[in-house]
Amino acid sequence: MGQLSIGAGGWDYFSVPSGDRLKAYSSAYDFVEVNSTYYRLPSPVAVSSWRRRVPSGFEFSVRCHKDLAELHRLELTSKNVRLVDSMEKICGQLRATALIILIPKELVGDEELSSKLSAFLSTVSLGRTRVAFEFRGGEPTDDTLKALQDHDAVHSVDISRQYPNVESNILYSRLFGKGNQNVYEFDDNELQDIAAKASGPKFENSILAFHGVRMYRDAARLKTFLNSGQFHSLTGQVGLKSLSEVLSEDARFPTSKSRLVDEQGWKLFDKTAEERVRARVFLEKLPEKTFTTIDEVLSSLGETSL
Repeated sequence: MGQLSIGAGGWDYFSVPSGDRLKAYSSAYDFVEVNSTYYRLPSPVAVSSWRRRVPSGFEFSVRCHKDLAELHRLELTSKNVRLVDSMEKICGQLRATALIILIPKELVGDEELSSKLSAFLSTVSLGRTRVAFEFRGGEPTDDTLKALQDHDAVHSVDISRQYPNVESNILYSRLFGKGNQNVYEFDDNELQDIAAKASGPKFENSILAFHGVRMYRDAARLKTFLNSGQFHSLTGQVGLKSLSEVLSEDARFPTSKSRLVDEQGWKLFDKTAEERVRARVFLEKLPEKTFTTIDEVLSSLGETSL
């Protein structure tokens, strides 16, 4: 088994009572994907601060600014050359493992994409930083994949959904799950499956970047499983008490059964100390009616076999 790095897409939402969120984050995880660089270029002072505030072995990856592919379509214009130069400097300061470039839907279907990728990759010099491409809204053509293979670039995928179609000794997986707009959390079996795929012998280095609404907890649960062989309780309670705690986070009342299923069904709760279950499985057993409180929901579920 090669190196396995686990983290999330950024540290801004990592909740700490006070103090330095990045420093706290880096004490819990091996790696972080810097997403803010997709929207704006940070100052060199800020980038140096990020590197200084984490342990020496902590890994960064950097998401490339969106204008490179979305606005300038990977063309070798003077604007893109300056943008690439800025991204190279950021990656160098952070000693980043990977630079992630998102190819939008309209560019995935570009007949000239493979030649644009080849020309672009021929000009990039990132040292130890690998370039990884994620394709949105469509599958890359064989010619596009060959361009990645020829230039030792990485095909970034959600490993919970598919395998990369380019041979590489590095796996870079951005994990979103099966929900809409990243609203999802991975259950125990899914996390085990992700770990098994990422630990395959062909990968010398596997990087798992969680991006769902539960990204910090998903990453922490996988790390705990890899260290201990067990998944710990999510709530410290079981059965209806656990479900009640999960629903109490943000369920709004009065509500219908369908709304509860849509808004709360993606969440996990502890059916028993050893078994996590998706709330949808039991919320779908509710009668078709309007519920005014959580207690009313739990009372109805208490009449079924939870």
